[in-house]
Amino acid sequence: MKKIDHLKSARKTIKIESKGLENLSKTLSSEFNEVCDKLLKTKGKIITLGIGKSGHIARKVSATLSSTGSHSSFINAGEALHGDIGEINKSDKVIIFSHSGQSEEVINLIPYLKSVGCDFFSITGSRSSFIAKNVMINLDTGISEEACPLDLAPTTSTTAALALGDAIAVALLEAKNFGSEDFAKSHPGGKLGKRLIITVEDLMAKGDELPLVSKENTLSETLIEISSKGLGVALVVDKKKLIGIFTDGDLRRTLNNEKDPLEKKISTFMTSKTKTILVHSLAIDALEIMQVNKIYSLAVLDKNKALVGIIRMHDLIESGLI
Repeated sequence: MKKIDHLKSARKTIKIESKGLENLSKTLSSEFNEVCDKLLKTKGKIITLGIGKSGHIARKVSATLSSTGSHSSFINAGEALHGDIGEINKSDKVIIFSHSGQSEEVINLIPYLKSVGCDFFSITGSRSSFIAKNVMINLDTGISEEACPLDLAPTTSTTAALALGDAIAVALLEAKNFGSEDFAKSHPGGKLGKRLIITVEDLMAKGDELPLVSKENTLSETLIEISSKGLGVALVVDKKKLIGIFTDGDLRRTLNNEKDPLEKKISTFMTSKTKTILVHSLAIDALEIMQVNKIYSLAVLDKNKALVGIIRMHDLIESGLI
């Protein structure tokens, strides 16, 4: 059996699709501006609509729009004919995806879209198609060659339609000054979302969880408190004010340098220059302080500098921030 060079085939496919995208970039006209300007004025939703492979692209573009600040939903053209079209109203804008521009299911929906009175546009590969001629504005992908050697399977055409949909989403994002904090709000489960949303207060130990000792407590009593609370540190307070912290590093130094230290006061061994962070700070800021100072825990203070909690590297790891 003849050995097939899959790598050669892959490079050819990518080259053809890249050429299609480069051509699309050059031929894109001012009609793109018109579509984006109208989409920016959407008072309802941006509906993406398609069927088959074009439907898959339309669904992905809708998801991208939603995650970048443009309220959007996808409707399968086949399902639309059996009731889903009722989701569309006059305040919505519709983007139709159809490479041939002749999808029967979509063509059957156009009279309804006209009767609703909403603005609707299309992304097709044929300016002379029925759909292209019966929408307000058509954006032509201009694809002359599919990567499929049979020129049958949608490949370059779907890549171009996806790129054009992404271009619309990015253009709207930029026009709305949609920033990283806005993106994080719609991606609370992702690492970026967590970094821009989760605060120290969300992760810190507080209340009865805190391992608190006074400056008069002995090392022995402090170790009992550390063991009972299970956080690996003790916070030393005087009249509810934080005056120091005792960590495992302090314990190692104490045992190396002192003989019979158990009954001596913890104030002798604690670290008094304690690194702290404010309760409403982002958790990612706590991580940065820990990394810079090579420590594994931070005392948490409120705006009046009163002790309210402690946050540890372990908490940040468990939250998925690292």
